[in-house]
Amino acid sequence: MCLCVYKLSASILKNGRSSVFDHHITTTYIYTEDIQFCRSDRYSIDESKLNVQCMEIWVLILVMSLALSFGGEPADGGSCGPSPVKFEVGLVVDERSPVGKIVRKTVEMAVDEFYAINTEHETKINLHLRNSAGDPLLAFSNAVDLLENVKVGAIIVPELWNEVTLFARLSDKARVPMFSFSSVLSPNAYPYFVQISQDGDTGLEGIVAFVKRANWSNVILIHDGTEYGLNDLSRMIDLFQEVGVRVVHKTTISHSAEEPQIIEELNKLKKMETSIFIVHLSASLTPLLFENAKRLGLMAKGYAWIVSDKTMNFLHTFDGAIIESMQGSLGFKPYIPASGKLQNFTKEWLRKSNIEASMELNVFGLWGYDAVWALAMAIEKAGKRIPPTEERCRDLLNLTSIGISSNSSSLVLEEVLNSRFVGLSGEFQFQNGKLASKTCEVVNVIGPGGRRAGFWTLGVGFTVQTPSNKSMNFSSSDLDSIIWPGPSLTIPMRDWLGKTLRVAVPWKQVFKEFVEVHHDVRSNTTSIKGFSVDVFLAAIESLSYELSFEFVPYLVVDDNGTRHSNYNELVYQLYLQKFDVVVGDITITSNRSSYADFAMPYTDLGVGTVARLGNTGPWFFLQPFNIDLWMMIAGSFITTGVIVWMIEHERNEDFQGSLGQQIGTVLWFASSTLVYAHRERLVSNWSRFVVSVWLFVVLIISSSYTATLSSLLTLERIKFAKGDYLGYRYISEGVVFNNTNFADTRLRRYHSPEDYREALSRGSEKGGVGGIIDEIPYLKCFLAKYPSEYALVGTAPTTNGFAFAFQKGSALVPEISEAIVRLRVEGKLKELEDKWFKNQSSLLPLANAGTQLNTLSLDNFRGLFLVSGTSKAIAFIVFIIFALNKKLSIYHHILKIALGGKLAFMIRYLLPANAIDGINA
Repeated sequence: MCLCVYKLSASILKNGRSSVFDHHITTTYIYTEDIQFCRSDRYSIDESKLNVQCMEIWVLILVMSLALSFGGEPADGGSCGPSPVKFEVGLVVDERSPVGKIVRKTVEMAVDEFYAINTEHETKINLHLRNSAGDPLLAFSNAVDLLENVKVGAIIVPELWNEVTLFARLSDKARVPMFSFSSVLSPNAYPYFVQISQDGDTGLEGIVAFVKRANWSNVILIHDGTEYGLNDLSRMIDLFQEVGVRVVHKTTISHSAEEPQIIEELNKLKKMETSIFIVHLSASLTPLLFENAKRLGLMAKGYAWIVSDKTMNFLHTFDGAIIESMQGSLGFKPYIPASGKLQNFTKEWLRKSNIEASMELNVFGLWGYDAVWALAMAIEKAGKRIPPTEERCRDLLNLTSIGISSNSSSLVLEEVLNSRFVGLSGEFQFQNGKLASKTCEVVNVIGPGGRRAGFWTLGVGFTVQTPSNKSMNFSSSDLDSIIWPGPSLTIPMRDWLGKTLRVAVPWKQVFKEFVEVHHDVRSNTTSIKGFSVDVFLAAIESLSYELSFEFVPYLVVDDNGTRHSNYNELVYQLYLQKFDVVVGDITITSNRSSYADFAMPYTDLGVGTVARLGNTGPWFFLQPFNIDLWMMIAGSFITTGVIVWMIEHERNEDFQGSLGQQIGTVLWFASSTLVYAHRERLVSNWSRFVVSVWLFVVLIISSSYTATLSSLLTLERIKFAKGDYLGYRYISEGVVFNNTNFADTRLRRYHSPEDYREALSRGSEKGGVGGIIDEIPYLKCFLAKYPSEYALVGTAPTTNGFAFAFQKGSALVPEISEAIVRLRVEGKLKELEDKWFKNQSSLLPLANAGTQLNTLSLDNFRGLFLVSGTSKAIAFIVFIIFALNKKLSIYHHILKIALGGKLAFMIRYLLPANAIDGINA
C-alpha cells in the first residue's frame, strides 16, 4: 500500500500542474485497487490500521495537488495568478490581396514564435483579425469596432492608400497606436500613426540621384491620383528642381483607368521629345502600362523607364508576360540584408502546409513580422512601468488588465518608437515616426526577373558592394552595367527619341554667308550651307550620341526680292509643331522666347554702326599732343641738355670745345635721348641721375604718342558726323530699334550689303547715309566684303545675338548649348568665323558718332614732368653748391698768400711766363 501511494505521489509531481485534476480522479481508482491488492492472500494485514494509514496519505496527496493547482495555468476567466496578461491588438487586412494574406500569416507566426521563445513574459498579445475585403469603408468600420467594443490597445492596418489621413485621425483621437505601411503628409501632426515601412523619400531621392548621374535634364512623371501618390509627386518635383532637372510633363493614371485611356496617354507621351519616364504607380496599374508601352514601341532603344518601389515590391508577383514587357527598366526597392534568421524563417514559411504556392514571402511580410516583435517587447516594458492596480485582477480581457490607464497607450507607443533590434528585415529602428531604413536596392529588370545593379544609400550614394557598417563611410562612383530597353548597354539618348528632326532654315537672298539655300532645277536637289549651318553641324557632331535630322527650307524672300514671310512667323512654326528646330540668323527676342526655346548664342551680342573711312592731312602726326604738351616736351629736351652740359663740360672732353661745338653738343645730346642714341660719355653721377629720369619720361611720352596716333589714324579716316543719315536693313527694323529705343527720324531703309555700300559711298549730302546701324554679325559680314573702305565705329550690347530655336521644353536645348560652349572654348567657333568672315576688321571700342578727336594734353603728363623737373632742379642746385664751394676755396688761398708776402709767387703761379717778362720789360 505504501509503495503504491509513493508511486502515485511521484506521478503527480512528475506530471506537474497541468494534469493535477486528472490525478484527483485517478487517485480514487488506484486507492481502491491498492486496497484490494493489499487484501490478497499473500499478506496478512490489519485492515483497520491500513485504513488509517491510507487516509493519512490521501490527505497529504490532496494538499499537494491543491498547492500545485495554484501554481498552474488558470482556467479561462479564472483567478489572478501569475499567468500572462493579455493585450488586445487588432489586425485589419484585405484577405483577397497578396499583401493581406502574407501579412496576416507573418503576424500570426510572429506572435506564436515570440511567446514560444519568451515564456517568462508577463504580457501576451491577443490578436483580433478583421477582413476589409478591399473596401476602405469596411476597413474603417472594423477599426472603429475594434476600438469601441474590443478595446484594443493597438491596431495594425497594413494597406492604406487613399484613406490614410482618415485612419491617422482616428488613431490620434482614440490615442491608440496604429501601424501601417502607408505614410501621412505630416507625421508630427499624427503622433499615434506609425509607419512600419521604409520612408518613401529614400527611394525617391535615389531615383533623383540616378537621373542626375545619367545627366538627363528632362523627365516625365507617371503617377496615380491617390493622396499618397500626389504627396510623393510634389516631393519628387522639389527634389528634381534642386538638382536642375526639369519635369516637362506629368501623366496621371487613376485606379479606374481602362486600357483605352492608358493607350491614349501613352500616345501623347510618344509624341513628346523626352524619353525618360519615372513610374510611380501602384502594382495593379503597372502591368497594363508596360504591356501597352511595349506594344506602342515605347520600350525600344532610346527610352529609359525608372520604376519606384510601389511597383518593384511586387515584381515577384508578376507573370512572365508582364516581366517581358518591362525588360530594360530600372527599379528601386528597399534592401533586405541576408541573415541566418531570415533564412530559417523562410524555410519555416515554405514548410507550412496551408500556405499557397503563389504566396512568396515579401518585404511587407517581414515588416509585419518585425513590427509585431517590436510591439510585443514594448507592451512588456510598458507593463513593468505601470504599478499594479485592483483592476489588474478583475478582468483579463479588458484593456485595463495590464494597468492600462489614460496614458498607457502613450507608454506603449513610446516604447515602440524607442525599440531597436535586428529583425528579419534588418536593422529595425524608428525615426520621426517612420522606419529608419536608408538603403535601396537598384534592380535592372532583365530576363525572367530582376538583376541587382547595385545599391543606393542615403547620404552615401551608389555602391556596387553590399552596404554594411564598415562600408558606409565610403561610396563607389558607379554601378554594375545596366541593360536598357532595346536592349542596349548605352545610356538612352538623353531625353531624345531618336526620330528624324525637321530642321527649318530661312530661304532668303541676302547675307547668304549665314544660310544659303540653292536649288538645282536639273537634278532637283537642294543644297544648304553657311556659317549658321556649319555651327549647327559641328554642335551635333560633338554630342555623345547620333542624332538624325533633315533640313527643310522655309521661304522668306524669293529671288525677285518679294517678301513672303518673316523670322517671327518662322519661329512661330515651332509652336505649331511643324518644325523641331530653326537654324539660321535668328535673333533672340522676348517675343520669340514666348513660344520657342533658344540655345546659347553663337555670335556676338548687340548692334553696331559702320561708317566710311576718310583721308588724313600732312600735319596729322602732330595731333596726338596739343600745343601746350608739345611746347613742354621741347622745353624739357633743351633743359635736360643744358643741365647735363653744365655738370659735364668742366671735366668731360665730350662737352668741351668752341662755343658753337658746345651748343651743338647740347642740342644733339638732348634730341638723341628720344631714340636712346646718345653716345657721349657721362662722368658725373648727377648727370647720370638726370638722364635716367629723363629717359623714363621719354619712354612714357613715346609710348603714349604711338598709341594715340594709331587710334587717331583709324578714327580720322571715318567720315561720320553729327547730323548724317543712318541706314538700316528693313528686315531688322523690329529688332534693332526696339532694343535701342532709337527715335531719330534721319533713317533710310536698305535691303542688302550692296545697298549699304552704295549709300555709304554717296554720303548724306548726295542722298546716301553717313553710317549703317545693324546687328554686329551682319556688320561683320559686310566688313568682310569691304575691309578697306569702312569701319565699325560703335557697338552697344542691346540684342542677344543669333541662336538656334527649338520647340518649348525641348531636351536638346541644354545639349546644344553645352556643345556651343565647347566649340567656343576649343576654338572651333573661331575657325568657322574665319572661314566665312576671314577679311573682317577688328571691332573697335564703343564711340559716339561725331565725337571730336581725343588728343593728349599737358594735364595727362603733369605728374611725369614734375618728377623730371624735380630731378633737374636737384642736380642743378647740387652743382651750384659744389661750384661755389670750389671758387670760395680758391679765393681764400689767394688771400692767404697775399697776406704772407708771397704776392710775387702768386702772380708767377697765376700768370703765364711771357706776361711776367712783359711786365718786367
